[in-house]
Amino acid sequence: MPNNGEIIRDSIMEFSRIQDYMELVETGSQAYLVMKRRYVDLKVILTSLGVNVTEIDRIKE
Repeated sequence: MPNNGEIIRDSIMEFSRIQDYMELVETGSQAYLVMKRRYVDLKVILTSLGVNVTEIDRIKE
């Protein structure tokens, strides 16, 4: 079972990756909207774990 540090690390990496993908597609496209749901999920997870996402959030939505 992963510890909090591993969960935070993995979530930050996925948060960064999803933002990379979101920057490549047209805002409002179906792909963007699907990625945005995951982006919001990850933002909530990281915030609940005490991570301040302000510095790592490039999308700012």
